[in-house]
Amino acid sequence: MKKTTTPEGNKFTGIFCNLFGHHYTVSKRVTQHIKEYKCLHCQKQVTTDERGKLSALTPIMQEINKTLEEMYQKRNRKSARRQVA
Repeated sequence: MKKTTTPEGNKFTGIFCNLFGHHYTVSKRVTQHIKEYKCLHCQKQVTTDERGKLSALTPIMQEINKTLEEMYQKRNRKSARRQVA
C-alpha cells in the first residue's frame, strides 16, 4: 500500500487546510512579539515577519529568528542582573 504523505502532512489534511484554512498553534516563542507557528493538520510552518504578518518559515527566516532569539535572551539576562544588583 502506498503512503499518502507529503512533507507537509498527508493528502487528506492538505485538502482540509485548502478548504477550511490552517489551524496554527505556537511552536516556538522567539521573542515577546515574534513566534513560530505550526499547523496541526498539515504541519506547515510559518512565522511572524517584520510587519507582524504570517509568512512561510524558510531557512533564511529560521536563521533570522535564531539570531533574534539569542540577542533577546542576552539582553534579558543583562537587564535581570541589573535589577538584582
